Amino acid sequence: MDTMVCPMGGGATRLFSPLTQSSSSSALALPPPADTNLDPAFCQGQKASPLCPPSPAELLQQCEEALRGRPPRLHRKFTHLNDGDGVPSRSIRVMQWNILAQALGEGLDNFVQCPPEALSWSRRKYLILEEILTYRPHILCLQEVDHYHDTFQPVLEGLGYSGSFCPKPWSPCLHVEGNNGPDGCALFFDRSRYECLDSVNLKLSALRIPTNQVAVVTMLRCRSTGRRVCVAVTHLKARSGWEWLRSTQGSDLLRHLQNLVQKHAGDPAAAPGSDIPLLICGDFNAVPTEEVYQRFITSPLRLESAYKKLSLDGLTEPEYTTWKIRPTGECCSTLDYIWYSRDTLRVDTVLEMPTEQQIGPNRLPSFSYPSDHLALVCDFSFKEEEGEDEPAHRTGQQ
Repeated sequence: MDTMVCPMGGGATRLFSPLTQSSSSSALALPPPADTNLDPAFCQGQKASPLCPPSPAELLQQCEEALRGRPPRLHRKFTHLNDGDGVPSRSIRVMQWNILAQALGEGLDNFVQCPPEALSWSRRKYLILEEILTYRPHILCLQEVDHYHDTFQPVLEGLGYSGSFCPKPWSPCLHVEGNNGPDGCALFFDRSRYECLDSVNLKLSALRIPTNQVAVVTMLRCRSTGRRVCVAVTHLKARSGWEWLRSTQGSDLLRHLQNLVQKHAGDPAAAPGSDIPLLICGDFNAVPTEEVYQRFITSPLRLESAYKKLSLDGLTEPEYTTWKIRPTGECCSTLDYIWYSRDTLRVDTVLEMPTEQQIGPNRLPSFSYPSDHLALVCDFSFKEEEGEDEPAHRTGQQ
């Protein structure tokens, strides 16, 4: 099955060259170019390296070659919510994904229907990078990242991204033999499109007591328009019985976001009359009936969940964002969300969920997909740039 490569705002150009000849078994090992006598124009900006790193399209092809023989990847279409089939030229593509920490996948999570070979890092690193390169977001929000420093930061840095990482204080990964360090949340942005004005790592609190859950909050400014956007990524407490803690953690995050937006609201360099919209991505470990979900819906920050736009009435979340089988049974539920400021931003496109048939009887993860959570991808634009209200529900597909 052919892989669709989606356009990006001109940010990614070249892969970080040392990775093409990495000596670390845990780093992303990429095949070196066959010919070292390459056109200098192709290697612009890489004068210190005798080898020329691949472009994003070439790197995607290398991932596909490394995964040759695997079952077809999950092919997903975008639903377009505006009147046309296109995406506004200044759209913001956002990707939210719990990628499954390697130590948890091979250790504590116990996916009983997933072959051990499908969980090996030698395969999963290519599958994860393939998914990111396929959709090429301007803003990338990840949870359960335990290969940030040796894989994702150097690879994505070479592809035109800047990133921030906040590890969990007491990561469960540290209890797994042979672990690669703590897992945490990572936020990347296309630095050709945005500059970072402010970034904070948060250890979320409950009743003023620190917890093991974290968030990364970054204030970005578009280089071409001067418009600012505040982006957050988080991963709330898991498991039944901790609903009260998730609700308190969500309130703590909302409080921090409101404070950061207020701090920057008086920035004299801001575009005149501009509000600062929010984009909040995360694995909330909470179904839509939980209190933390209701806190976000009713927040004075006026937030909305983007993936409700996939429903016919525009009011219902997808049936699932995660689907797995553990010794305790099968779990199919909606836990992951992309929240946005409904007064300032509009949703232009939403990546559809794969069908049950595509996912397969053994569910996730699998040889086709590297995580038990599905990536969420949306395109946003500023409402006033389009001069019309946001549609209430989907109007077209591609």
